Amino acid sequence: MVSSPLIPRRVLFDNPMYLGPQLSPDRTFISWIAPVDGVLNIWVAPFDDIAHAEPVTRTKGRPIHSHVWSADSRYIVFSNDETGDEKSHIFVVDPRNKSLRDITPFAGVTAQIGMLSRDRVREIAVSLNDRDERWHDAYTIDLDTGVRTLVWENTQSANGVILDWTYKPRLLHTDMPDGGKRYFRIDADRSLVPWFDVAFEDNWLTWLGLFNRTNERIFMLSTIGRDKAAYSWRDAVSGRDTPVASCDRADCVHVLMHPSTYEVQAACAAAERLDWFHIAPEVASAFARLKAGLPDADVTIDSQTDDNRRWIVTANSPTAPIAYHLLDRDRDTVTELFAMRPGLKAHRLAPMRPVTIKSRDGLNLVSYLTLPKTEQGATPVKPLPMVLVVHGGPWSRDTYGYRNDHQWLADRGYAVLSVNYRGSTGFGKAFIAASEKEHGRKMHFDLIDAVQWAIDEGIADKDKVAIFGASYGGLASFLAATFTPDVFCCAVPVVGITNLQTLLENMPPYWAGFAEYMYRSYGDPRTETGRALLAERSPIHKVDKIIRPMLIFHGANDVRCKVAESDAIAAAMQARNIPVTYVVYPDEGHGFARPANRLSYIAIAEAFFARHLGGACEPIGIDLDGSSHEVRAGSI
Repeated sequence: MVSSPLIPRRVLFDNPMYLGPQLSPDRTFISWIAPVDGVLNIWVAPFDDIAHAEPVTRTKGRPIHSHVWSADSRYIVFSNDETGDEKSHIFVVDPRNKSLRDITPFAGVTAQIGMLSRDRVREIAVSLNDRDERWHDAYTIDLDTGVRTLVWENTQSANGVILDWTYKPRLLHTDMPDGGKRYFRIDADRSLVPWFDVAFEDNWLTWLGLFNRTNERIFMLSTIGRDKAAYSWRDAVSGRDTPVASCDRADCVHVLMHPSTYEVQAACAAAERLDWFHIAPEVASAFARLKAGLPDADVTIDSQTDDNRRWIVTANSPTAPIAYHLLDRDRDTVTELFAMRPGLKAHRLAPMRPVTIKSRDGLNLVSYLTLPKTEQGATPVKPLPMVLVVHGGPWSRDTYGYRNDHQWLADRGYAVLSVNYRGSTGFGKAFIAASEKEHGRKMHFDLIDAVQWAIDEGIADKDKVAIFGASYGGLASFLAATFTPDVFCCAVPVVGITNLQTLLENMPPYWAGFAEYMYRSYGDPRTETGRALLAERSPIHKVDKIIRPMLIFHGANDVRCKVAESDAIAAAMQARNIPVTYVVYPDEGHGFARPANRLSYIAIAEAFFARHLGGACEPIGIDLDGSSHEVRAGSI
């Protein structure tokens, strides 16, 4: 069915060789994340001598995924969660002598990195929930000594406290009973003055960002009075808005600010693809150079030197590994630094096609289709087995570009379809509002409509369609098996939700400020009507409807979707003699971070898809070695 050789799983899913490069603000260093003894760590090199890079961390537990430089280029700051239980700490490393310190050494805390101000370069603003695990207080921590100073004690049950560049608390916002939020201004005497309200419909796409350098106005993304999220500046006293950038087709999603002045220089939106549409004259030539040098890729600017003359640019295209480039504005050059997965350059990758599918009630579902690279046209020679890959969130979205899951499955001979169902972000507030209490109904119908579109277009074999997804995508997979059991020949939920009531009753404590939005979106477990709705839409109560094989993955430390509920689904399927394989990772949480675990889960899923869809399968070989997986039901 599929010509060989296959792209090895390890090339697609093992540790990336380079990830998230950052320029130090003073142009002295460049840093990135790369493996050390199989674990992702931070590497640093002189800016003009990348070949002399050295690791400055050597963590042996869960990988480091991101990092940031302090404003004076003296330290690198990152957070890490060692067990998957979302109890993260903040660490500081001096790249010159590699000294590493945990600056939030408090048990049971979910520490969050806040601001790194250019006005107070030796301090970092952080949020800590050590006083009350439900609410984060604002602190500054001295990066030299580790001494912390309380800036704002959050006794107001605030979701967040916004500081200006002097680390003075200026604004906060709280949850409202209708699922919206209320912003308060913090006056000089620390009294709270109601400033403005954000309705439920606007909540997800309306937030305040950074102050300008004079601390007189604050950057804002908002859908208030409009459908698509737009950027503006809001006066910190009067509340008067000054528009900056907007797009009628999609929400604004990225903004480029000058790294020292914080003036907006460019903005972009993404309907089908990323579109930089608002570009200031002083950076117009830089964007022209990017367009000429990277014509087939969607680009983002991920790091800038203080003088704004050098940028790290990420180029993302479906048919090439994600690559990082240096834009030198003085020389007017774009130079590739490295590819995230250089091993992919030896393989031909499959193109991705944006398609817009109509839902049964008329919504436009922007979706992405990848066919095996052996297929030359928009429609395969004959219908193919297909995997519907459902994104998590649900307040997230699928985008255009390189995706290892699409390339993996297409390489094995499957059509691959990802759908931005209602509730996905990027398409305006009405599109999100259309998902209110529609879990297991219209949100799921969108996925079924997309499958039917693929069948009608001659893309998918109606008898060989699988569903696969993590988190909300895992819920969608459970819903498919229980609510629409005849549509899919098999389902693969990963860290999936099965019981909406217990999800909402047992949210992580620090989600307390998000609770009303969740209740309005899903159903209120505090009321009889809400509990009835949640029970009606929960797969765990419809296990008797399952008729097709399932492969279930879960992390034992998951604080969002309890492993006990996947235990219950697997046990119920076994009692009814329905084929089920159930795999648990005892050292993982809501997702699989350890490379050996990630590789083993992909290998097991690949064999499962081959069994039920008939595609190619790379021999498992050593891809289970080092994994902590426990097979609690069935066999692999």
